[in-house]
Amino acid sequence: MSEIQTIGVVGAGQMGRGIAQVAAQAGLDVILLDANLEMAEKAIERLGRALDRLVAKEKISAEVKAGALARIAPRSDYNDLAPCDFVVEAAPEREDIKIEIFTKLSEVTKTEAILASNTSSISITKIGACTNRPEKVIGMHFMNPVPVMKLVEIVRGLPTDDATYETTVALARRFNKTTVAARDIPGFIVNRVLIPLINEACFALYEGLGSVEDIDVGVKLGLNHPMGPLELSDLIGLDTCLAIANVLHTELGDDKYRPCPLLKQHVAAGWLGRKAGRGFYTYDAQGKKA
Repeated sequence: MSEIQTIGVVGAGQMGRGIAQVAAQAGLDVILLDANLEMAEKAIERLGRALDRLVAKEKISAEVKAGALARIAPRSDYNDLAPCDFVVEAAPEREDIKIEIFTKLSEVTKTEAILASNTSSISITKIGACTNRPEKVIGMHFMNPVPVMKLVEIVRGLPTDDATYETTVALARRFNKTTVAARDIPGFIVNRVLIPLINEACFALYEGLGSVEDIDVGVKLGLNHPMGPLELSDLIGLDTCLAIANVLHTELGDDKYRPCPLLKQHVAAGWLGRKAGRGFYTYDAQGKKA
């Protein structure tokens, strides 16, 4: 396939917005699609404010910012993805939602278009099976926040062909990312290691081993991590952490992945982390700890 020129991003949340930003800054035309057009439009407004901060720090010029924003088009109709050479799905971490999205993508995109999922735990092989081109379905797992984090996990499904893999790696490098290849086994590399750490920190809090702050400071200074696990879970979203833990527990069948009851309680209460204003910490309107 020739070099990617137009990319679609499905989902205008935090991850989709970040993927759209790095794609636009790399010179690609971006169609940012969300079921709610207003959400896609607001995502571009927020992206503009993020780029303003980069301009203020003299990391990019005002011209670069204007060019990036001009290349992103908010849309809500799947048919608008028809021109895309490559589409990345960045919807919530639920298998039923992703299967529905990929079924639609299979119908509206050109047959040579590559379909990628930003899933952090769900089987790429299973997602690809609902399409008319499983050989062109691949996992492209960005880290959060996308514009800052350098890593992208590339996950091949069982039928994914070499050309799809090579094109996806080349695209990630165009975004100035480092790639690692992971097998299509639940959690891949990063979340197979990270989610048990976060879950165990939740158990430590649940059992009263220490306060939220003590657990986070202990891990940061004792293990030389830049963020504590509870603070990081607030950044990721506690609902996302729980969804991944459930996939690991269900698919791998090992009780060591059993989600902590406290994590379940926080999600049930709507305390989902920064995006909700409260998780293990509370946050102000700008997402800073209150």
